Amino acid sequence: MKNILKIMGVVFLLTSCEKVVELDYKGNQSRIVIEGNISNQPGPYIVKIRKSVALTQTGAYPTVDNAVVIISDNAGHADTLIAQGNGTYLTRKLQGMEGRTYTLAITAENQSYAAQSTMPERVPFDGIKVEEVIFGGETEFNIIPEYVDPAQKGNNYRFELSANDKLMNQHFVQNDEVKNGLKNTARLELSDDEDLKLKRGDVITLKMQCVDAKVALYYKTLALIGDSGPGGGITPNNPPGNISNGALGVFSAHTSETKSITIP
Repeated sequence: MKNILKIMGVVFLLTSCEKVVELDYKGNQSRIVIEGNISNQPGPYIVKIRKSVALTQTGAYPTVDNAVVIISDNAGHADTLIAQGNGTYLTRKLQGMEGRTYTLAITAENQSYAAQSTMPERVPFDGIKVEEVIFGGETEFNIIPEYVDPAQKGNNYRFELSANDKLMNQHFVQNDEVKNGLKNTARLELSDDEDLKLKRGDVITLKMQCVDAKVALYYKTLALIGDSGPGGGITPNNPPGNISNGALGVFSAHTSETKSITIP
C-alpha cells in the first residue's frame, strides 16, 4: 500500500502545476561532477570533484585533484580551497553566514565552472516527533520534523536521516507550497526497504537544512527518480543542478541543525 501511495504521489507531482523537470539520460560519456556545501556551522567546508562513468561501467569514480577552487561571498570575502587528494578540497578561512550569496568558481581540465547559492535565514528545528502506526498488523514509525514555517513564502527544507549512526540512503525535501506559515505536520516518506525499518530503541538523528529553491529542486528530483541518497555516491541520472558548463551536481549554501531521539 505504501508503494501504491508513493507512486500516486509521484504521478500527482508530475501532473500538478509545478514546473516539469525533463531528465537527460544521454549520460554515457564521462562528465565532471561537483558537490559543494557551505553552511552556518563552523568550517572547513568541502567541495568534491569527480567524474561520472557510463552506466555500463563499474568501479570507482575518477577524481579530479588538480583543480583551482574558489568560494566567495557578496560581502567581499574569498577563499581558495586546499586540495586534500581524492578529489576533495577544503576551505581555509571562510565562514558561512545566513542571508549571504556564495559563488563557487572552479577551473579544472582546461574548463571553467561556476555556481551560486544563497543561504536562507535559519528556521529553528524544534525537535523530532515519532508517531506509531499499525499497518497490516505491523508496527511502523513515522518521523515528523518539528518546525514552524515562517509567514514569508518560499521556504525549502532538506533532511538527512540516520538510524543508529547509519545514514539512510534517501533524500527528504519539504516546502511551504501547501502549508505556509504553519507548524509542520508532514512526515518523512521512508523507504519500504526491510533493512531500513525502524524499531523501538533505535536512535534517530535528523539533520535539517534550510536550502534555496534550486538546491531543493535538485534533491526533490533525486528523490522522485529514486537515487541512492546522501550516503549512496554519485547518481547516474541527471537532475537539474545549479552548476554551469554542463557539470553535474550541486553547490548548496544552507543552514544546518541536528536533533536526536530514541524511539520509545
